[in-house]
Amino acid sequence: MELGGRWVATKATDDVRRFGIGLDSDDSTWSEIAVPGHWQHDPHFSDSNGPLMYRNRFTAQPPADGLRRWITFDGIFYQGDAWLDGAYLGDSEGYFFPHTFDITQLARIGDDHVLAVEIACTPQHGVRTNITGILQNWIGLPHGWNPGGIWRSVRMFDTGPVRIDQLRVLCRDADEQRAHVLLSAAFDSDAQHEVVVVTRRDGEVVDEQRSVVAGGRNELEWSVDIRDPALWWPFELGEQPLTEFTVEVLVDGTPSDSRLRRVGLRQILWNDWVFSVNGERLFLRGTNLMPVTVGLGDTEDSVIERDLQHVLDLGLNAIRMHGHISRRRLYDRADELGLLILQDFPLERIHARNTRHRAVAQAEMAVEQLGHHPSVALWTAHNEPADTSIVPATNWRARLRDVAAQQLPTWNKSVLDRWVKRAFERNDPSRTTIAHSGVLPHFPQLDGTDRHLWYGWRQGEARDLDRLARRMPRSVRFVSEFGTESVPTTAPFLDEQLKTNRWPDLDWDDLEKRYGYHRELIESQFPPSDFATFDDWRSTLQEYQSYVLRVQVETLRRLKYRPTGGFCFSSLADPAPNVSASILDHERTPKDAYVTVQAACAAVIIVADLPPDWVNPGDTLHLDVHIVNDRREPIDDARVDVTANWAGGSATWAFGGPIEADGVAKIGVVAMTIPDTLGELAIELVAIDTDGAPLARNRYTTAVTLPPD
Repeated sequence: MELGGRWVATKATDDVRRFGIGLDSDDSTWSEIAVPGHWQHDPHFSDSNGPLMYRNRFTAQPPADGLRRWITFDGIFYQGDAWLDGAYLGDSEGYFFPHTFDITQLARIGDDHVLAVEIACTPQHGVRTNITGILQNWIGLPHGWNPGGIWRSVRMFDTGPVRIDQLRVLCRDADEQRAHVLLSAAFDSDAQHEVVVVTRRDGEVVDEQRSVVAGGRNELEWSVDIRDPALWWPFELGEQPLTEFTVEVLVDGTPSDSRLRRVGLRQILWNDWVFSVNGERLFLRGTNLMPVTVGLGDTEDSVIERDLQHVLDLGLNAIRMHGHISRRRLYDRADELGLLILQDFPLERIHARNTRHRAVAQAEMAVEQLGHHPSVALWTAHNEPADTSIVPATNWRARLRDVAAQQLPTWNKSVLDRWVKRAFERNDPSRTTIAHSGVLPHFPQLDGTDRHLWYGWRQGEARDLDRLARRMPRSVRFVSEFGTESVPTTAPFLDEQLKTNRWPDLDWDDLEKRYGYHRELIESQFPPSDFATFDDWRSTLQEYQSYVLRVQVETLRRLKYRPTGGFCFSSLADPAPNVSASILDHERTPKDAYVTVQAACAAVIIVADLPPDWVNPGDTLHLDVHIVNDRREPIDDARVDVTANWAGGSATWAFGGPIEADGVAKIGVVAMTIPDTLGELAIELVAIDTDGAPLARNRYTTAVTLPPD
């Protein structure tokens, strides 16, 4: 039974806690509120940070003899205290997993009931206490947004005397001959019982466990071997067969409760940041996926489908769930589509010391909720556990402070992250877990983690990524954030200002406060006063974003497996109007970089060393040319034609040779003396196969200029 219908809410005060939770309490003056939903969507609570008291009146006949009755809050954001008919049920904390309460005795008293729940979602400023990641106090969300509320359904149901409270199903390892599946369950029993736990795979019984459970919580672990399994693969490598495991508990031969998990049988490994599945390497081309909409309760299935289709259309095979856990539908569809997910646990920036035990408990729940998904390939315990600032690269003092913050021991990085990492490893032996993301190598973890390298934006120039790779190859083993910010194509917040203000005299302080505009950073490179119109300024920012993403994606792909295992650029899309690093705005209108990323992430690309921004007549230019082949079949004989064009002249080169499957090959070197003609020098590269079919093309430009006096 879904407890929908009329919910009402009011501000939670001491009087409301005392007199507003009973069956006979008067709630006629309370405001109606949507469940599921977020309270700030309601006009009565649009500016509220809570806490709020919710109430719902419902009628239900008592449970039959021998049955137990439960209420489950599928998603409370973020903390809750629940009452039924004035009797306290218990508390909850954690937004991404359900919370269930036993109401059997209360449900037998009568047919009319009132469910009351006080919900708190404390704003997060400075040191954080809520485990909510980027769903709170993140620059990509509207200023002042609070996600508090009952964001998923509330339901009431009956079971027998023993209920399955938790079920974890993990495919530990698999190959063509055998798959080994680990199962563990927690049972809630009303008394001591002899039980039979039956495990079915696609309806067929594959295991039976006989046991005696005591009253209260009981835990059981077992495993199932599957012969000749149909393996699950990412879409580039094969099919995505999924199998259903159903666990049923019987008491005295009668079904008491059951749970279902849909699983893909596969084995994943990470070797020095090179990913493999079922023994096959795969270079990861990915993006950061931010919250799809402002509130998780607003995210409809069609919107999830749209964004995942963009991922596929861009030629990507992976998504990094940046700083949050999303709706279940997204993980289900990733399983079906063969996309890989690098999952961040929702710890973001600096957390208070009282977070540790709650974070460990919620890490266990993350495995219970998501561990059965074959698409989930990696756990990350904490994203950027340091108070780093976003400043121009020229502000060397601030940059030095940021580096020091990552090198020196801190409670978050050195204690909290290790506890959470161990919790994931203890509960999920089937996947790799890293302690934190975006942290420089540091004692005792000199091997480092993934990297966030914002060259061309927060530091240095775009081509500095290649220079870093040459000096310190291990620094680019996996780059999980890079790119630049740009003004969106659909920008109602700027359109409104342009109606009343003359360019460039806009309210930049308001844009910085409400729409993610990093004023110091952007204006250090692209001062609005340097542009005649707003459209010129926006176009320049978007073109620069395209340039940086192209240069860095091509660089990382050329370094495939030597040493780079993949990347996730920042980012796919905005949940709200914002100035951001996304390539789709909040209405999913593409920025200039969308097509650029799509070309750079094609299965086969041809790349050359990036020429200098300018050259002088008589200089010698040497550019190595590579073909990157992410296909699973070799290219027997690729032909590459290179043409250099300048005003009044041209030069050509031809190369050829085989390219291994899933490989990179240097196909030739473009060597030339720069002509005397000033102006643009363009280098065109075209690759075709033995049948003359196009494989890839690319174009680079530089400017021929006179040397300074």
